Amino acid sequence: MQPLLLLLVFLLPPEAGTEDIIGGHEAKPHSRPYMVFVQCLRGNKKKRCGGVLVQEDFVLTAAHCRGRLMNVLLGAHNIRKQEKTQQVIAVRQAIRHPDYKRKKFSNDIMLLKGDSGGPLVCENVIQGLVSYGRRDGTPPRAFTKVSSFLPWIKETMKKL
Repeated sequence: MQPLLLLLVFLLPPEAGTEDIIGGHEAKPHSRPYMVFVQCLRGNKKKRCGGVLVQEDFVLTAAHCRGRLMNVLLGAHNIRKQEKTQQVIAVRQAIRHPDYKRKKFSNDIMLLKGDSGGPLVCENVIQGLVSYGRRDGTPPRAFTKVSSFLPWIKETMKKL
């Protein structure tokens, strides 16, 4: 549940008090190396999402997080401070699921291929990605079930 709470912090807009952890506690620094911070521009607005590193050069996030000039921040414990462990990687290609429906948030999953969006993790296994919910981080939240998309994920990563 703690990775989910950390992810929710990343998904909230800046004005929603994202410096606060809702109903949990701060994770031990760098104890979740697979978590990433996805940044992009949509129009003139900055979009911020969580994601998870699924391979050295692939990130899994929600499809609604796509925008232009996308970057992935890896190795960060605190995104507001510069840390030696941080890497910023430009997204070369963002691949939304072909059946993604924006208005219904169906098939809300995307792979980002980088040159080198937040997971729900249970027992060190990615179970879901936040798709939508309340901006203040309180339930209910809707998740995309990752296991349902494993064939698409594997097939897409093999092609690239």
